Formats: sequence, C-alpha cells, structure tokens
Amino acid sequence: MTETQGENRGYTETESSRETFLFAKGLAESAAGGEVYCLDGDLGVGKTVFAQGFGAGLGITEPMASPTFTILKEYHTGRLNLYHFDVYRIGSEDEMEEIGFYDAIGRTDAVCLIEWSKLIEGILPEDAIHVTIEKEPEKGFDYRKITMN
Repeated sequence: MTETQGENRGYTETESSRETFLFAKGLAESAAGGEVYCLDGDLGVGKTVFAQGFGAGLGITEPMASPTFTILKEYHTGRLNLYHFDVYRIGSEDEMEEIGFYDAIGRTDAVCLIEWSKLIEGILPEDAIHVTIEKEPEKGFDYRKITMN
C-alpha cells in the first residue's frame, strides 16, 4: 500500500482487495462518530470490499453485503453504529427522507457510509468525506487508487 498527499487529503494505492480492505479498516478504526463517508467509483472497483473493511474497523462481526436493493443496511454490533447506504437505485434526492437518511446523518453514535453518493450530492453534508476508488488496468488487475477529499 502506498500513500501520497496532494492538494486534497491524498490518495492511497492498493495492490489487492486485502490491501483495500485493510485501508478501509484503518480508516474506520479512527472514526469518532458523526462522520459521513461518501464512496464512489465504477461498478466492480471494490466499494463492497471497502465497506466490509470499514465495518471490520468498527468491530462489526456480522456479514456485510452491499445494500443495493434495500438501499440501507444498519449495523449495531460495533463500537459505533454503521448506516450503510447504497443509493444506486434512488430516483431522486427526495426519496432519501423516506428511508431515514436525515435521521442517520450526523449521529454521534454512528458513521454513515454512502455508496454512489454522487447521485445525491445536493443533500450531502458539507463536511462529508469523499472517497473515490478507481482502477487503472495498465497497473494491474488488482490495482486501486483510493482518493480522499
């Protein structure tokens, strides 16, 4: 794993899904509560692996899968609660109120992880932490660049 600082919070390069998992785990281990992490990237870049590592970093022991069809999965077994949103199938930002988005955001006993957050940019908190995962095939099948800002 290689970390580089730039004009934003920097980026990390991972060479395997295990490294991506461990990076996210370390990020969650330092979470204090109230944070909103916005997770974006194309299909198949490792957002679910990242989310699983993040959950592990919070101490969540139950299996985690992307909540693509349910939109929201809640986990209450870690040191902080985790509200894991996948908004890929959301038709509009207005739908987010119906699924409890505003109740979850900013809770000091929880962290929110939002996959496909670009689809609801207009309602994201200003202090949200944006995480983008990208592939660069010329650097290898398992290479990922994880940018945070």
